[in-house]
Amino acid sequence: MATTNSTTRRKFIYSMGIAAAPLLMQSFKPFSSRKHADPNIHHILTCNIRVALPEDDEKGVGWNSRRAICIDIIRAHHPDIIGFQEVIKPQMDDLKKAFPDFIAFGFEGPEMDAHPVGYHGIAKNPILFSKERYEMLAAGEYWLSDTPLQAGSISWNSARARHANWVRLRDKKSGKDFRLINLHLDHISQDARENQIKVVMNESNQYAPDYPQVLTGDFNSSAANAVYGIIKENHWQDSYTVLHGDAEPGYTVHLFQGAHYAKKEKGKKIDFIFYRGNIQTTAATIIKDNKNGRYPSDHYFVSAALVI
Repeated sequence: MATTNSTTRRKFIYSMGIAAAPLLMQSFKPFSSRKHADPNIHHILTCNIRVALPEDDEKGVGWNSRRAICIDIIRAHHPDIIGFQEVIKPQMDDLKKAFPDFIAFGFEGPEMDAHPVGYHGIAKNPILFSKERYEMLAAGEYWLSDTPLQAGSISWNSARARHANWVRLRDKKSGKDFRLINLHLDHISQDARENQIKVVMNESNQYAPDYPQVLTGDFNSSAANAVYGIIKENHWQDSYTVLHGDAEPGYTVHLFQGAHYAKKEKGKKIDFIFYRGNIQTTAATIIKDNKNGRYPSDHYFVSAALVI
């Protein structure tokens, strides 16, 4: 995404929130996760919703014009847990209003990022989970750098600071607990992507091999990339390929064009839901839903149904 003037961006975000208020009252309806689903199955989504940008509004694909579509499509898949990427404050406020029965973790402060506004620090990766179904046992955040406890730290020529959020949850009905990590790897530097995923692998390897963990996110890497190999080497399974095989399923980035994406013959799947430990997958889907040709994001969302 292009760098913009910080003052202009702040004014835009403020005006966007004021202008959107009447629409929010009309569009958002109370939502809760599945009430009659198999109690052993956890429905998980990873959703890069595309950060709200003034230049997207000018093109007719800004957050104002697709917010309701985005939320309606997510609702239609009845998730228990959602890993989001590319979220700024007005979008986070919208998500919390749209999903009042969910707990949101990983956005609110203290705002430790050294760049709270602008290109380098604007987007976050919050996790939303059903408060009816889960009890949060622990949660945290670390930065994908060689100083992961230093907020806003950048290493390996990463285009901007990247971080991972995690929650440890207990299913209230089964009593079983597990952990979910949500991230967004760098979009420019391959060296950064490889080192960033190694930080995540090292941190998650502190847990016993059979302890259930789920990893969601935008990896900016396909299955042919070394990043994917590093994940597999650390005993994570790709929920999609477990059911559908190893053939490349095609692009998940489509620049709001969907089936008309100009580079679809070269595009790859870069949004994933991985798992390790005592977990099985029963369903995995690339969500290509749209409303009258309008898409919720420049990414397709991805879902998985996991038995823990």
